[in-house]
Amino acid sequence: MSEPDVNDAAVPPGLRIAGAWSWRLLAIAGALAVFFFLVSYLRLLVIPLLVATLLSALLVPLKNWLVAHRWPKWLAIAVAELGTLVIVAALIFLVVAQVRAGFGDLRDQTVASAHDLRDWLTQPPFNVSDSDLSAYLSQALSFLQADSSVLLSGAVSVGSTVTELFAGVLLTLFSTLFILIDGKGIWAWIVRVFPRRARAALDGAGKAGWLTLQNFIKVQILVATIDAIGIGAGAAILQLPLAIPIAVLVFLGSFIPVIGAVATGALAVFIALVYNGWVVALIMLGIVLLVQQIEGHVLQPLVMGTAVKVHPLAVVLAVAGGSVVAGIPGALFAVPIVAVLNVMIGYIARGDWRPPLSKPKDIVLE
Repeated sequence: MSEPDVNDAAVPPGLRIAGAWSWRLLAIAGALAVFFFLVSYLRLLVIPLLVATLLSALLVPLKNWLVAHRWPKWLAIAVAELGTLVIVAALIFLVVAQVRAGFGDLRDQTVASAHDLRDWLTQPPFNVSDSDLSAYLSQALSFLQADSSVLLSGAVSVGSTVTELFAGVLLTLFSTLFILIDGKGIWAWIVRVFPRRARAALDGAGKAGWLTLQNFIKVQILVATIDAIGIGAGAAILQLPLAIPIAVLVFLGSFIPVIGAVATGALAVFIALVYNGWVVALIMLGIVLLVQQIEGHVLQPLVMGTAVKVHPLAVVLAVAGGSVVAGIPGALFAVPIVAVLNVMIGYIARGDWRPPLSKPKDIVLE
């Protein structure tokens, strides 16, 4: 028998195990860093592709349903995609028209509320003098003037931003169209890229993840609709202007968990404060909190939890981590990505992709 290495004998077993785990974890971290760098560098391609995947998860069942009812495939695809475009365009037009009609009144009410706030600050117990308020405003203007170059560069980059947005919309539409036309063929090509022994596991995991993504987008639309109806109805009952735009923005913002609900709820409270005073604003705040509590304690655990099988804590952490890494797109895609990965990893770990063992033949005695 060979003698044990002196150097290995001098290192405690626990330290050797920790070292073995460390370099493997560093290798995984390096691979993830390279992956996220590539995603960030190719974000103009990745984000439209992810949006197209979400849209396809919603539209593929509709297309299949139409085809099953003897619609021509090309007509089912056209109705699914063009119908979605018409609905989105109608919502945007409705919001823009309502905001444009009430913009002048909103501006006047905001100015009046600012004057009321100024008068309130100059009275006891605050007793802020006009000179102090003027000094604060001067400091804010000086800050803006000091950063004028940043603002100017941001204004110059608007053109490229609009161009990138237009290109992203076109890429999203074309990607969605091709997924609707030949999604199964695209997935089969992706599976064939991997080694033959891994194809069965990857194919089964991908189909399980796709089913989870479909359930997620359906449930998310249901949750967003309930949020929009609840907050929009509350705004209408309180006779707030722009109640319809508030409901539409709540619907769209609900697709970004946690962040979207907070932002749209704050907008509703702000409009109530500007138009109707702090009493109505507090009532509107109570309505927003009530709707969010129903979502967080009823809809999310019972409906969303059943559909995607992700713990609420994981949802919060995923949204926070996604927003830190990639901003609003990260917060938007964090939950579906975590849900799909959770299902795919669980599918592979359980070994559901392995063929069932053949049963032993019964022995027949003659």
